[in-house]
Formats: sequence, structure tokens, C-alpha cells
Amino acid sequence: MWPVDRPPKWVDRSQELSALRAGVEALRQGGGTAVWVEGEPGIGKSSLVVEALAGASELGWDIGWGMADQLTERLPLSVIQDCLRVRLSSPDPRRAHAAELLRSQRLGLFADGDASVSSIEVMMALADELCAAAPTVMVIDDLQWADDASLLVWHQLAASLGQLRLLLIATCRSDPRRPEVQQVRTSLARRGGAVVALGPLPEIDVAALVTAMLGTPPGDTLAQLTAQAAGNPLYLRELVDALARERAQASPAGGVFAAQEQLPASLAAVLNDRLSSVSAQTAQILRTAALLGAKFTVTDLAVLLRRPVSELAAGLQEAVAARILIGSGAELAFRHQLIRQALYESMPAALRTALHAEAARELAATDADALSVAQQLSAARQPGESWARAWLLQAGPVLTTQAPRLAADLLRRELDETPSGDEAWDGLTASLVRALLAAGCYDEAAQQARTALPVMTDPVRRAETYSVLARAQVSAGRSDEAITTMRQALASPGLLRTWQARMLAFLAMLERAGTGDLDAADVTARQALTVAEEAGDPFATAHALTDLWLSHSIRRDHAAALGYIDQALSVLGDDPSYADLRSFAVDDRIFTLQNLDRWPEAELTLRQARESAQRSGAPDRTTWVTAAVLRYWLGQWDDALAELRPEEEDVPGLTYTFLRERWPALLVHGATALIAGRRDQRTTADQHLRAGLALPVLTVPDRENRDFLVAAHAVALEQRGEAYQAMQVLAAIVPRHDGEMTLTHQWLPDLVRLAIATGDRRMARTAAQACQEEAAAETRPARAAGASLRCQGLLKSDPVPLRDAVAHYRTAGPAVELPAAAEDLAVVLAERGQHDEARAALNEAVSLYEGLKARWDIRRADSRLRPYGIRRGARGPRGPRAASGWAALTPTEVKIAALVARGDSTSEIARGMFLSRRTVQTYISHILAKLGAKSRVDIVREALRHGVSP
Repeated sequence: MWPVDRPPKWVDRSQELSALRAGVEALRQGGGTAVWVEGEPGIGKSSLVVEALAGASELGWDIGWGMADQLTERLPLSVIQDCLRVRLSSPDPRRAHAAELLRSQRLGLFADGDASVSSIEVMMALADELCAAAPTVMVIDDLQWADDASLLVWHQLAASLGQLRLLLIATCRSDPRRPEVQQVRTSLARRGGAVVALGPLPEIDVAALVTAMLGTPPGDTLAQLTAQAAGNPLYLRELVDALARERAQASPAGGVFAAQEQLPASLAAVLNDRLSSVSAQTAQILRTAALLGAKFTVTDLAVLLRRPVSELAAGLQEAVAARILIGSGAELAFRHQLIRQALYESMPAALRTALHAEAARELAATDADALSVAQQLSAARQPGESWARAWLLQAGPVLTTQAPRLAADLLRRELDETPSGDEAWDGLTASLVRALLAAGCYDEAAQQARTALPVMTDPVRRAETYSVLARAQVSAGRSDEAITTMRQALASPGLLRTWQARMLAFLAMLERAGTGDLDAADVTARQALTVAEEAGDPFATAHALTDLWLSHSIRRDHAAALGYIDQALSVLGDDPSYADLRSFAVDDRIFTLQNLDRWPEAELTLRQARESAQRSGAPDRTTWVTAAVLRYWLGQWDDALAELRPEEEDVPGLTYTFLRERWPALLVHGATALIAGRRDQRTTADQHLRAGLALPVLTVPDRENRDFLVAAHAVALEQRGEAYQAMQVLAAIVPRHDGEMTLTHQWLPDLVRLAIATGDRRMARTAAQACQEEAAAETRPARAAGASLRCQGLLKSDPVPLRDAVAHYRTAGPAVELPAAAEDLAVVLAERGQHDEARAALNEAVSLYEGLKARWDIRRADSRLRPYGIRRGARGPRGPRAASGWAALTPTEVKIAALVARGDSTSEIARGMFLSRRTVQTYISHILAKLGAKSRVDIVREALRHGVSP
């Protein structure tokens, strides 16, 4: 069903139609295309799309059409859900499953993460599956009104068109008031998407349209009247219809209307006049329907009118016949947004708000969707009703998850009308503070909480508010205030044991970050653990165990840390309520296994975590960051880059990051710049260095995740011949602060090397001593011990510890450290005149560097050995890897190309290879670029040509 009718008569627009039909043809050939159609209201944007898609429904394509309007602008993903027909009742199991995932989204207990991140991933995965199953058309009408989450999905789909059998179409007004909408348009045009601008119909086409409608050319008088429509097709069509309804007489000679006909004052007046063509009962039905938006269900309309659907059938059929509504069955739409707007605005404002309030109450009474009720409540602007307070208290958690800003507005408005002594006041306040936190309004959340806490009487609501206040303070960068808040909460009377345990666990985390006093943090964490176990609270128990994991990891007692984190994961089990804390604990386990040099187990844990997420249908949370770091150290640099995949051309105001924090961005830019730098891809490295170094380092997590960026900066300086400056930059990580996790030993061998190269023996000794202290702190010798062997060997020019380091990396890993240790060994052997052994070590190092494509490392190794007359063996360097074509694909990319050839969707490939969907999407982008391909069809052809199969 099209929510826009196809005009009975169509004139020209041939150039504009060709752009859309080119998209249709591209989809027919298996490619993806995006088209942006813009123009003033009524200019024919939607009609143009319908005309271009005429006949597409007969091709077996999956076609969806979403309509945005002002009422849905604050309902996250509402337009995309409408377009993709995501309903719990959908007969398509994919759509029903997506609806269930969206309904089950909850705000985490562990952090203030934006639930829309997971919801967006659900929508992206569904779109991918639909495109894999059949060519798909997605139309979003009036994109200027789309909610931010829907706009972001549209933007990301447009960026992925090379991988999808998708025709993506947006219609939009020429002057959208939101800058992010214009930025999405600019991004699309930059990528080569088609932008179609519709202007007024020229006079010749106006005459042709009127002739087609009347069956005869217009006379002079009618031509003068229609000229005032300024070439707007909707205005023109409605004008001719309105004149016909006024019983205009056609001239036998010229087919003109009577001269006395006058043009209605405005397009709105013309559209509103269309109601005169239907009965009073149908007009009332239409005015009520206008309250529900441009698109509505018959069941919701029946609820508002308090009449059975059967009694509405005749009136709705009359409205369809009068070309006011379009559609059939359970879902209808106004033929044009302006028709609905004219009907809506024809009602007095006071009547509209009263009707919205009544609609909200009626929908709530039937347990309608929370967003539908909230939409009507928001439009009503009539707080103070007792039923609305009760409904907000009950629906608050779901509404806060799905639309936090809308929830905050409704709760704020309702709270202003609720006296502090009212029994609902505490609950409304706690809900508002939570919604503000979820919306990222940290300062307002903190202010509301501070104002409310002294007068709150409900112990549970007061505890919730204390907790949210502390989280808002942390998110705003005021951890010291959060510590004070938690201590005040713990001292408050009537605190339940569960909340006492949770607050103690949170306080332990804050104490570590705020003071660096691990002993004090441990005391608090153990107290939290005792209270949590007594209260039988798995969340607080696991949180306390992760606190103990953290303090023991910082002390480098990784074996004990592993025990704590395994206990935490056992306590959490598979309960979906604890998904955020479980994800954090899984990342912690992978981190600890790396520090114990148990690399295969770390990889297995990552795979199991993704397998578990895929079984539940939940998207990855932080695992992609952890996976990128793991793959860096394993030497799987192409895979690490695929995991990182920084979003290109993100749209300001629409971007999102995990927990809205800086540390993921610091790590993304740092790791990407370091790999690019070591591969001598200096332009890419410089881009990410500039972006990363522009980010402030304010918090402990910021400091702990800046080390890759610091290392990348040092590489860039060394490449420019500024070795001393490189040493100074790298030296900044040596003084590890109290309570700070940073694994400084990872970078200290390079600091020793640079210090020796620049003649700064004092710095070399300082770095070597720092690394030795890191190794001594390890309760079981592992990564820091291996790094210390390298430092000592370099400092003392002693090949013995360097041979031990090489042996350690050969047997235990990580793979990235082995060629560096072999290079250091080659230099020290050359200094001692042991040239044959030095050459063998150099050859080994270079061979391993070649596998990493670390061209800078190869050049550095050669230059370090050149003064001693050491050259690589006669075999010489391995031939450069192909930069394009099938030969350029990595083994992982070949496997993915084979799965694409089999017809697997991106989501199916992700499930089969235990990767995230976004990571697979990055791999496919790389495959397309290397093959010079435009779509998956080209990948299939190449895979078949090379005889590759899964």
C-alpha cells in the first residue's frame, strides 16, 4: 500500500523522473542507490516517487514507506520502524523479532548508556537481512521531521549502499530548519547520491495538467486563476477540484470556468474546503484522525471515537473516494501531509489540545503503546490529571528507554503541576532525573536531584535519585562530587540493604578513580560484597567483584583478578537485566587473559561473547574496542582496523559513542594512527593523530586509553627525524599515577631505544627501571617480564636477555612484540660483531614485519643495522602485496567474499564468523574498494571467476 496516491494525470518532469528511474534500474541490476528529492510543500515530491516506482510492487521487491511529521519528531526510530513495518504482530519473523528486541530494550543498571545505540543496530541489521532476501525500497517522506535516530539510520544506510540491494529515497523540504538534515544531504551528495530539486511547473506544464484534468484546454479566465497557484501541482489540482465543486460551468468553445469564480485565499483554505465534499460524519472522523498524524491505524481511530471499527467503514471509504485518505485495511494515511495539516489547523487551538488530552486518556485506557500515548500527552500540554500521573509512573521506565527527551519533557511538565506532598511526587521526580540522565542532560539531572532529595520521603525513590545524581556527576566530570553524594546516601536513614550494596560498589569504583587509593577502594568493595551477598543481589555482588578485579589488575596480580572476574560472570549468568555489566566483565576477562599471555583463551572469550550476543539478538556493546586491541597485539592489523572502523563523515548532532565518553575515541584514533604510521601510511596516520590529539584528557579512563595515541605520535615524530621529541612524547606515559591501569610496559622498550639513539642514557635507565618495576609487580611473570627483558638487553647491549625475550614471544606472544625483539637482538649482536647472527635476526624481524605490512618498521630496522654493514639475506624483500584486485584480499576478506557469493547477508556472515555486523560491513567495504566494485553483485562475479566457495 502506498501512503501517497499516484496522480491520475502526470505531466512531464522527465528529467527528475529519470534520476529516480535510474535508481530503480540500478536496483534491478542488484546495486544500491540513494535519491534525495527536495522542494516546497505540495510541489509533487511524493507523487514523483510514486510515479517512478510504478510497477515496482509487481517485481517481488520489499517496499516500505515511512512518513514523518511534527508529532513523531521526538519518537526515536518511529519513522524507520514505520518504513520497515516493524510490528510485534508482523507475519514476517524477522520484523517481529526486531520489534521484540526493541520492546525489550532497557536502560542499564551499570551506566547511563544510550539505549538508542542498540536500537539503531537492530534496525540496521533488519535492513541488511531484508536487502539480502530481496531487492528493497525504503522511502522516507518529509525527512525534515524525522527523529534523530531515524535520520542516523538513513545516513548509515546511505553510506552502505555498495553492500545492499537497496533503493533509498528521501523527500524533504528545500529549507529544513535542522542543520543535521542539511548535513545528511551534503554527505549523500558527496558520496555521489542523486539530489533532485523540484521547482514550480512551467506554464506549459500547468496548462497540460489542467487540460488533462478537464479534458479540454483552459480558457483565459481560468488560466489567470491557475497562474496564482505559482506552479504548485497540489495547489493546482485542489484549485481545479474546488472550482468544480462550486458548480463552475464549462464553456462549449473554450472549456473555461465561469468568469465570476474566485481563487480561494490560500492552499490551506483550498484543502480545508475539500471537507465540503464529504458528509459531516466523515468530516468529524477526518478531524479526529488528524490528531494521530499523517499515518494512523483504524483501531487507534476507533478508540478515539469510541466506536467499533465496523461503524467507521462507510465514512473511511467515503474519505478515500474523495481523495482525502489513501490506503486500505487496518492502516490509512492522508493523501498529502498538507491535507492533514489543513484539517488539524482548522480546529481552534483550545479544541485541539482538549482532543489530544482525551485521545491520550483513551489510548492509555486500552494499554496502547507507550509512545502513542506520550505523543498525544505531549501535544495536549494539559498536565495535572491524576490518570496521567499514574500512567507516567507506570510507563516511565519504558518511555525513558525509548524516548528519553520526550519522557523528560512530560515528566517535567507534570511535576510542575504536582505539589511536593502528593504521593506521586517522589516517583515523578525520580523518573524525571533518570530520564534526564538517559538524555545526556547531566547538569539538569544533577540540579533536579539535589533540589528533590531533601524533601523526598520514599526510601526507594530517594535511593534511586542519589544513585542517578552520582552518575550524572561522574558523566559531567565531577567525580569528587559523586564520592560525596554516595557517602551522603550511605549515611541516610532507611537505606535498603540492596541499595547500600550497590552504592558501596559504585563508591569503590569512584574511590579508585578519584584518589588512587587501592587499599581504601578494596575495603569498600569487600564491604559491598558482604552486604550484596547478604541481600542476595547479583548485580551488586558482581559489581563489587569487578571492583576487586580492577584493583588487583592495577597491582598486576592478574591471576587473582581473573578469579574475581570469573566469579562476577558466574553470578550474573544470562540474566538480560545485567547485560551492560556482563559486557564490561567480559571485556575485563579478555584484558586479563592478555596480561597473563593467554592469548588463545582471550580470543576464545571474545568469540564466546559474540556468540552469546548473537543468540540473544543483542548487538555488541564495548566488545569491538576490546577486540581491536586484542587483534592489534596478535598482529591481525587488518582485522583490528575492521573492528575500529571509525565512522566517516559522521553528522554533528547525530553521532553516538559508547557511554558518551571520550576514551573510545582516544583509543580508536590512537590505534588506527599507530597501525597506519607503522605501515607508513602517513596521511591516514596524521588525520587520526590530529583528531585524537584534539580531544582533552580529563579523566582516569581518558589517561588509561590514550597510550596508543601517544605511541602513534612518537612514531610520527620519529618518521620526521625528530627522535628526541618522539622520546619526550613517549616519556609522558612513564609516571603511572596512583590507581591508574595503563600498561606502560607495552611502550617502554621503544622509549629505551629512542633514549639510547638520542644519547639520553638517564632516560633510558629511567624507562628500563620503570619496566623492571612493572615486571616485579606481576605475581606471575608474563607480558611485563618480556618487555623488561627487552629493556635490559637494550640498555646493557646484552644479547642474553634479548634472546630470552625473543624466546618468550615465540612461545607465549604477543605476535607484534616478536619482530621488535628480534630487531633489537639484531642491533645488539651487530654491536658485538656477531654479524651472521645479527643478519639472521634481522631477516626474521623483517619477514614478520612484512606479514604485518609494517613498512616503517622495516625501514627503521634496515637503518639501525646499516652502520654495521648488515644487510638482509640474498632472498631480499618479499614482493609487495598487490594493492588491488583479488590478490589484494586478505584471507578473512576472501572468506567473507565467498559468503557474499553464497548470498549471506552481512548479519548472517557476522553470526557465522563471530564478528560484529559493523565489522563485517567494514570488511565488505574493503573488498569493494580493492576490487574496484560497486556492489555485492560484482563481488559475486569475482568470487565465481576465481572458483571460491565457502
